[in-house]
Amino acid sequence: MGDTQNTQEQDINQLLKVRREKLAALQESGRDPFQITKYDVTHHSLEIKDGFDALEGQTAAIAGRIMSKRIMGKASFCNVQDIQGNIQSYVARDSVGEEAYADFKKYDVGDIVGIKGEIFRTRTGEISIHAAEITLLAKSLQILPEKYHGLVNTDIRYRQRYTDLIMNTDVKETFIRRSRIISSIRRYLDDQGFLEVETPMLVSNAGGAAARPFETHYNALDEDVKLRISLELYLKRLIVGGLERVYEIGRVFRNEGLDTRHNPEFTLMELYQAYTDYNGMMDLTENMFRHVAQEVCGTTTISYGGVEIDLGSPFRRITMIDAVKEYTGVDFDQIKDTEEAKRIADEKGVHYENRHQKGDILNLFFEEFVEEHLIQPTFVMDHPVEISPLTKRKPDKPDYVERFELFITCREMCNAYSELNDPIDQRARFAAQEEAFAAGDEEANHTDEDFLNALEIGMPPTGGIGYGIDRLVMLLTDSPAIRDVLLFPTMKSIDK
Repeated sequence: MGDTQNTQEQDINQLLKVRREKLAALQESGRDPFQITKYDVTHHSLEIKDGFDALEGQTAAIAGRIMSKRIMGKASFCNVQDIQGNIQSYVARDSVGEEAYADFKKYDVGDIVGIKGEIFRTRTGEISIHAAEITLLAKSLQILPEKYHGLVNTDIRYRQRYTDLIMNTDVKETFIRRSRIISSIRRYLDDQGFLEVETPMLVSNAGGAAARPFETHYNALDEDVKLRISLELYLKRLIVGGLERVYEIGRVFRNEGLDTRHNPEFTLMELYQAYTDYNGMMDLTENMFRHVAQEVCGTTTISYGGVEIDLGSPFRRITMIDAVKEYTGVDFDQIKDTEEAKRIADEKGVHYENRHQKGDILNLFFEEFVEEHLIQPTFVMDHPVEISPLTKRKPDKPDYVERFELFITCREMCNAYSELNDPIDQRARFAAQEEAFAAGDEEANHTDEDFLNALEIGMPPTGGIGYGIDRLVMLLTDSPAIRDVLLFPTMKSIDK
């Protein structure tokens, strides 16, 4: 095995050496491809194929990467890949000239070329470009993998996304669709009168979510700062300032582990709308998900992991208490206090910490017994106040708040509130969070005095929501892991 591997490495090193020698020869003869600064592209591959009836016989200039070559004496074929796909080119010595044809025969798979010629169909029926001119635009000095899908180690795909995009058309399609999803969201919200804004990433107090922040040092001010974990508190300040509908799509950073659903930096969208509540946020969410699915996927019935997901029908709405009751038989409305909740948790084998209150334990029951069943779109409403420090209480049930999370394919897709706008209540909630932090909860919020000052200025009744954009992209591209929808996911350093 060792001898075979050594032989393969020697062969590869020799091939790499030959490529560099080819480049050196081009440079010595004054034809360095890296000196070329532009190429005027007139058409792309799919555009030519889809419009062939109208384009046949016309001249086109395409550019892309050579993915395969067949040399056959005086005439050859190559396959060129651009952003839209692949197209064949017929390269004949008599059409491009003897010198250009000799150069072409030395080109390697992976080289980037420009080809100008007539659009035609070969005798076998393949739409092609009959090359009249061929220009080497960049020399590839590495060797593309032959069967990238066959690689067992997907780690390389994530580390070298550029190669992944070249070799796997479905990967390229995922990221093109990701861009379209975000554009579709923007169009929807802009049409609803929302303003897109930008807020700070480096903050002194990273609040608005239950997560550990990354910390860094600001040399110019000699101050420790944090990377934001949420967009919430600054966007609410803008509602106070009179911008009635705002949203932001941006990176947030949470100092947590990596798994199929989590990456320490990810894309969050939050929006806030004055003079509405969490019911308004449910309606907006349902309509927006439908709009984006229809616009990007062409349907509101999508497939995820082989399961059909219906985004066209009304989303189910259920309270957290009723959901837990449905799947466990335990009715938290009938549980008097934290002591009784802990006793029932012990009976059901639900692990909790000493600091946990009745509401925390209800949430643990939900996570343990309910989430795995929520495949079709379901709004889970009315969370306990203990886990919702920034949310308005329900007037008729003050231990619970006007909050919902949307679950699809057993995953939380968004989190929304009727926003707490009472500065006195908010100060008390921050105090409870400080106590939780002191008791060992590293994800607890800290008191934000400037935000409290903003609330004292006065914030109207407001509905707010946060969406995990990466999870929405996973859903609409049928991707099993968050790394599949992040162009450059976080990876452990290769030398560790």
